[in-house]
Amino acid sequence: MAMGRGSAVAVVLVLCLLLPFEMVDAANFPVGGSNGWTFNVVGWPKGKRFKAGDVLAFNYNPSYHNVVAVDKGGYDGCKTPRGAKVFTTGKDQIKLKKGANYFICNFTGHCESGMKIAVTAA
Repeated sequence: MAMGRGSAVAVVLVLCLLLPFEMVDAANFPVGGSNGWTFNVVGWPKGKRFKAGDVLAFNYNPSYHNVVAVDKGGYDGCKTPRGAKVFTTGKDQIKLKKGANYFICNFTGHCESGMKIAVTAA
């Protein structure tokens, strides 16, 4: 019986050691680089490698822009689907999910002017 409890304690200790390393593995990407979230960022993801759990940092003036997490249809058509999450702080930190992630600015004409990104996270 004591041996069983010892094994359980060892498993818990190993898990405690491994969990923080998973969090450290996530990268933070400032969208648009030093220009921030602005017009013509549509090509910004090109050449970058993203993983699920990485964080996109959207920096912008909230008086002029926002960030909306959309689906592919919303991205392609520059439309905000019903129930889409809208971010408005100007310093939004968004964790990527595995697969396709789409973001637009839904202020009039902004998405159409290239203020949108599509990011695929492995």
